[in-house]
This record gives sequence, C-alpha cells and structure tokens, in this order.
Amino acid sequence: MDPVLRAIKKVVPEKLFKALQPIYHYSLAFTAALLYGFPSRSIKIVGITGTKGKTSTAELASNVLEAGGFSTALAGTLRFKIAKESKPNLFKMTMPGRFFMQRFLRKSVSAGCDWAVLELTSEGAKQFRHKFIDLDALIFTNLAPEHIESHGSYEKYLAAKLRLATALAQSPKANRAIIANADDKEAEKFLAPDIPLKFPFHLRDAGYKLTEGGVEITFKGERIVSPLRGLFNVYNILAAATFGLSQNLSPATIKAGIERVSLIKGRGEEVNAGQTFKVIVDYAHTPDSLRAIYEAFEGKKKICVLGNTGGGRDTWKRPEMGRIAETFCEKVILTNEDPYDEDPRFVIDAMRAGMKTKPLVIIDRREAIREALKTVVESAEKPEQQADYVVLLTGKGTDPFIMGPNGGKIPWSDSAVAKEELKSLLRKKSKMLS
Repeated sequence: MDPVLRAIKKVVPEKLFKALQPIYHYSLAFTAALLYGFPSRSIKIVGITGTKGKTSTAELASNVLEAGGFSTALAGTLRFKIAKESKPNLFKMTMPGRFFMQRFLRKSVSAGCDWAVLELTSEGAKQFRHKFIDLDALIFTNLAPEHIESHGSYEKYLAAKLRLATALAQSPKANRAIIANADDKEAEKFLAPDIPLKFPFHLRDAGYKLTEGGVEITFKGERIVSPLRGLFNVYNILAAATFGLSQNLSPATIKAGIERVSLIKGRGEEVNAGQTFKVIVDYAHTPDSLRAIYEAFEGKKKICVLGNTGGGRDTWKRPEMGRIAETFCEKVILTNEDPYDEDPRFVIDAMRAGMKTKPLVIIDRREAIREALKTVVESAEKPEQQADYVVLLTGKGTDPFIMGPNGGKIPWSDSAVAKEELKSLLRKKSKMLS
C-alpha cells in the first residue's frame, strides 16, 4: 500500500476507506495520463497478462516485433527497456504506479518507439494502473489461483484480469487484437468481449519436441529452434508467434525474432562456473510453474532449493509446493525467501506440512544454495557422474532483494550467489585432487 493510502487508512473508517479507494486510484491514473499528455495515443501497446509466462512472452514478443523492423519499449518484471536502453526493474513490482507508467510511455514515444510491450497484472488492474493506457492488443497466457489473500477469492482475481480484456474492448484504437491460450479453461472469458480480431491458439496448432537443449516448434511451416526449455515455453513461444501473426508479420520474421532470444534471466536461467552439472535459477512461484520447471529436467537427479512462498501471501499453496518438490526431487532443501513480517520458520513449517519425508531446513538462503551445490560436487567422484544432476533454485528468479520485516530488504541475486559458491566449491575440490 502506498504511503498516502496508509495515512488515509489511519484516520478514515474502514467502510469509507474501501469506498474511497477506487476513486483515489482512478483519479491518480487520470492525473498521470493528463500530466504526460496521454502518450498511449501515440504508440501501439500490447499488454500481456496471465498467472504464468508474462515475462517470457513479453521478451519474445518484443523480439518478434524488432525482427519485423519495429522499435520497441518493454516494461515488466525483469526490466524497463526503451529502444536500445535497458534498466533492471528493482521495484519488486511488475507494474509500477500510474505516474511511472505514463512517464515510461511518454519517454518511449519521445524515443521513437513504435510499440510498447507491457506486462499487466491483476494488482495493477485492481488499482486502475491500466486506465488511460489505450491497448492495441492483449495476450492472455493462462490463469491459476494466485494473490488470493489480496483479491479475496479466485473469482475476484479472475475479475481483475478480465478488466484488461474489457479495457481492450473499450480502447479507441483500430484493429484491436486479443491473443489467447485457448487450452486454458478461462480463455473463452477473455475472448468474449467485443474485440475486432481474435486469435485463439492451441498446443495442437504446432508440432513441437522437447529436447535436452530446449524446444523445437513447427509454426506455420517454419521450424523454430529455441534454447528455452519445457512445455511451458512452447506455450510462451506460441503466444508471441501468434501475436506476430496478428500484426501481419511473416512466419519467417516470427521465427527470426524468437530465435534471437537465447536467455531470459531468472526463467530457466543456467548458471555456469565451469561445472559439469546444470544449475538452474527459476522464478517458479505457483504449484503449476514449479511442477513445470521440474518436468523440464526429466531424467536428471534433482537437488532442489525451495523457498517459493513469500510471507503474508498465498498461504494455501505452501504445503502443495512442498509436496511437489518431494515428488520430483532427490533432495529438498527448504529455505527462506521473502518472509516480510512472518517468521520464516512458520512459512517453512507450512511447506513441510505437505511432505511425507523430512526435508533439510537451512534458513540462510546462501547456505542452502551452497549445500545443494556441495551435494553434487562432493557426491559424484567423476565429473561425468555429476552430469546426471541438476540443481534447481526456485522462487526468486531475478528478484533483487530478500524482503524482511518492517519493509527491510537485503540485496540479493540467486544467480550471482550460485556462481560465487560454485567457484569456491570447485576451487576446493581442485586443490584436494591436485
């Protein structure tokens, strides 16, 4: 909650506070758009929404547009990009406040960008951060229970997402397009509003193969080879490819754009310090996404560091995350993630409640990562034996801080810590063998 709202809440009765919130948020959205001259009228906007896959789809869609000769801006969980300039998103918020978003769009227009690719969230829609951003297209990836405490129910979470489809239907832009994952149970609701161009896509629309090195997809006669792993990335690629099709880009151009993406940080990101086994950092923050990243490494012995449930949020999923990790992983280490004002041990106990066996608990996240890596480095005598393993560090992705009590935060990077600990362990092992 922003400081102004927090101050108002202290002096205004609860019922009146709830009634005033929408007016407050709407007024801010209008004021921000007015201040920056309604920039979305001067640039094409594609919004991307869903529970999973927004960031990867945004990166892929931006590259597809660039392959088509367009200059793009991008705002999402990972970064803020305007043309060739890119800065990491350090807000711990996918969709920042209204003034930030309108200023971002104005800068994008000034930089000569043709398109802005925006990740749009349910929290953002709930607080009217999407208002006065005129959409040209919307991509719907999927929907699963999330942010239930914040919204009050799954139905209210869905309703917040559907506001974005309504916003597209009400946009004054011509040739508006909705691109929706038609394999998702909620797809029809996103396709229901009166939108001129509708592009549902199914997994069956493309031939695909999951490989050790990524995925291979046949789309409209083009064979697309991507190092992005897992079935979930087949869906992300199909979403971006279908969006490209909706904008009359050729299959060859779409292929070129998707194949430009060799890495999406924090999303199946491989950490390499010269080891012979894989170390993967992934954001996986829902049961479905955790299962998907584990399934992407079928046949590997998995050593899993799990801390995927931040304090005060989505408490329902904690035992389920523990259960999934136990099902797929040879060894599970439960650790701290973003406790906020909760006791980390309470969060971990809730994850452990879903497990039949006793996992290793290491509160310190660096120590947990070190232990996971050490398990592989020291357990396999020969480097070729280590190649059978994968260490999976899930929950943080590229999150730049570990969030603690009273708004405290500690700078953090799963990938940087993993690389540091890997180098240290490999040096020690090398000295022992020499």
